[in-house]
This record gives sequence, C-alpha cells and structure tokens, in this order.
Amino acid sequence: MRRLLFIICVFFLSVTAVVAQKEKVKNQPYADLKWFHLGFHVGLHAQDLILTNTGVATNGETWYAEIPSYSPGFSVGVIGDMYLNPYFNLRFTPTIHFGDKKFVFRRPEMEGVEGTDENPVVSMYSTSVRSNYLTFPLDVKYSAFRVNNYRPYLIGGIYGALDLGRKKGNPILLKGTDFGVEFGIGCDIYLPFFKLCPELKFSFGLVDLLEKDRGDLTDQDLIKYPNSLSKATSRMVTLTFNFE
Repeated sequence: MRRLLFIICVFFLSVTAVVAQKEKVKNQPYADLKWFHLGFHVGLHAQDLILTNTGVATNGETWYAEIPSYSPGFSVGVIGDMYLNPYFNLRFTPTIHFGDKKFVFRRPEMEGVEGTDENPVVSMYSTSVRSNYLTFPLDVKYSAFRVNNYRPYLIGGIYGALDLGRKKGNPILLKGTDFGVEFGIGCDIYLPFFKLCPELKFSFGLVDLLEKDRGDLTDQDLIKYPNSLSKATSRMVTLTFNFE
C-alpha cells in the first residue's frame, strides 16, 4: 500500500511539474499550419516473417523453419505531409528498406544423432533471403497538443510494397508484392530551422508471401525446405528520424 501511495505521489508531482512549466519561446510557431510540406527520413529496421510450418514429410524427412534472430537493415525515404486540421495530417512516405532475413531449418528427430563419413546426418540447414523493399505507406497522423517545442503523435495507415531484391534459385523465394497495415508513435521536436521527429513504427503484412511454385530450383534436393512451409506473412519494426 505504501508503495502504491508513493507511486501515486510521484505521478502527481510529475504531472504538476509538467503543467507548471514556464512558457518558452516556440521555434517555428507556424510550421504545422502549412498546407503541404516535404521532408526526408533515415533509420534502421528489422525484417521478420510469421512462419507456418506444414509438418509434412518430404522424402521421409520432416523439417521445421524459423527465423531465430533479427537482422538490422537500413531505411531511407521521403515525406509528403498534407495538413487536414490542427490535429490530423495525411502523410505519404515512399521508403526503401535494405535488409535480409535468415532462415534456419531443423529436423528435430535427427538432432543429436551421430552419422558417419559415408552417411552423414544433416539435422540443420540455414540460408538467407535478401529483400530490398520499396514501400508506399499512406498514413494518418494524429498530433497531441503542442507543449513548448515538443508535440507527440500517433500514426497509422496502410502500405504497399515491392520486393526489389528477389533472386530465383534460393531455397526460399518470396513474392514480389505485399500490402498491409502499420501503426506507430513519434514526437515532433521543433528546432530553430527544422523539425526533428524520432518515430517508431510497426508493420504487418496481410499477404502470404511464400512462392509455392518452385520450378526454378535446379537442385531438387532443396525442394524439401520450401515444402516444409505453408504460409509466410511479413512484419517489420522501423526506427526512423524524420527531418521536416
């Protein structure tokens, strides 16, 4: 109970301190009233897939796929922002994401089994897929009340994507187009000559990206790896710094 009272007191003291801040000189006081403005952003991202395994054996072998870790990539794009009203803006932010995804395929029943030189036992296989996505997000931005030179906001919308890094012959081949939904948070920081806006965004694809027709595989021993998957949908987390 004492801990709860302490937390409540700290909360109210923090709120009081924020409310009681003295009004400071505002940088760019009319920046948000422009009907339309441009900007650009750079940042980092991590690509991922939500995988659904079939659990079906191919040539007597059952493999299960996973993406065990995130591989950071680089993102860069432009910003087009249109003023709707004092709290809402419409944003179009074409962006290119350079990155990849690392797949690991495991054969659980063979893990720990020792083979011989004549009959080696393969219980794990790894590969990577490079995906350079060109995305076209269309978002609505809701901004809170501006406090001095800071203004937090929420953002959400839809996006379409083109994969510019597809390469046939890999064990895993993803479709060239995707679309989905995204949402995020950020904060406008008003500097004397521009706005700096750190933004964290989450994207979730709505399309099954797994290419199931693999006539391009010349090594038929690799077909068991894509056959172990029945579905793959994209997701991505992006941290960018917007300059507007």
